[in-house]
Amino acid sequence: QVQLVESGGGLVQPGGSLRLSCAASGSLFSFNAMGWYRQAPGKQRELVAGITSGGTTNYAESVKGRFTISRDNAENTLYLQMNSLKPEDTAVYYCTVVRSPHGYWGQGTQVTVSS
Repeated sequence: QVQLVESGGGLVQPGGSLRLSCAASGSLFSFNAMGWYRQAPGKQRELVAGITSGGTTNYAESVKGRFTISRDNAENTLYLQMNSLKPEDTAVYYCTVVRSPHGYWGQGTQVTVSS
């Protein structure tokens, strides 16, 4: 069983920045892939950014150039640096990891972008 605990969400003005953290109960080296999803009210959950065990990253078109996914293997923590935030980035953000054949989710952290 893997436990994931997200933190770092909150209220920020448009153009601001936040960094989300996801602390995992196991070594990041044990995961095939890791990522961040988000779900806005009335919308489906969507992939924001992902990173493989080999370090390959991918991003949703809507966040390219603004968000950066990274990991600290020593701290067993996944990060999502979010810059130039827009109101449409408002959502609950979820951390997820895959340790084949299972996937695991965190509880989510709310990000609200509003003036």
